[in-house]
Amino acid sequence: MRVQSSATTASRIAVAAERERQPGLGTLQAALGVIAFSLTFPATAWGLEGFGPWSLVAVRSVLAAVIAGGALLALRVPLPARRHWSGLAVVAAGVVLGFPLLTTLALETSTTAHAAVVVGLLPLTTALLSALRVGTRPSRTFWAAALAGAAAVLAFTVQQSGGALNTADLYLFAALLVCAAGYTEGGRLARIMPGWHVIGWALVLCLPLTVPVAAFALAQEPVRLTAHSVTGLLWVAAGSQFLGLVVWYRGMAAIGIPKASQLQLAQPLLTLVWSVLLLGEHLPVAAPLTAVAVLVCIAVTQRARG
Repeated sequence: MRVQSSATTASRIAVAAERERQPGLGTLQAALGVIAFSLTFPATAWGLEGFGPWSLVAVRSVLAAVIAGGALLALRVPLPARRHWSGLAVVAAGVVLGFPLLTTLALETSTTAHAAVVVGLLPLTTALLSALRVGTRPSRTFWAAALAGAAAVLAFTVQQSGGALNTADLYLFAALLVCAAGYTEGGRLARIMPGWHVIGWALVLCLPLTVPVAAFALAQEPVRLTAHSVTGLLWVAAGSQFLGLVVWYRGMAAIGIPKASQLQLAQPLLTLVWSVLLLGEHLPVAAPLTAVAVLVCIAVTQRARG
């Protein structure tokens, strides 16, 4: 009876994952994920007004894990198979711990606009890692457009930074690598289980580390609760860390990791807009031209053979 029950549960999870793989819906879900992610840096900047970097990263992970764990418990979702835990650990290390921490440290000395454009290289990095890890083979047209989009983003970055790299840039480039690994592994797992299970279990997996770190960091770093800091914390926890990744992994499962990743070429431009509207930062003159180039590249990658 237990074997039959386990088989039935596995079958239901597979069916749920299969329902998520609808191309049209997948593109929409991935795009919603990009919009959620584009608010991450401005929200982090708000959060840093009242929290230290370690407190902000640890507390956001704990809050997101509480939301995810509550949903998993309420719906009685069974534990993933043992063979999936190594992949979930990569997701946890990349998108739950590594990327938030490295980008938060970078934002202590970098503007959100600059950080967003550097992270604009993430789509190409993710596509490359998916080719190596998952064996995806996009067409030459796809790679040409992806490289062109990355080149536009890189040129914008170099122009804004005067050609010199600083400590914040090193944090950001490290964030690119760990996040791309987490995206790739999460996209692969989302073809086996529903996307929200992937990020949900990854968040829960981190609780033994994030809870004590949060307690220690809150005791060491000063906390100043303001409307901005609380709003920023809530968004990066519920919006970026959980809901954004839920629709993002669903989109990846539906349209493939390479095509979904290229939608993120629009993320830096969206973040630039948010940084102007929410933080009062200056919009560089080259931003509109870069935006046009990036949008053209996105259109080509979505039409190219995946």
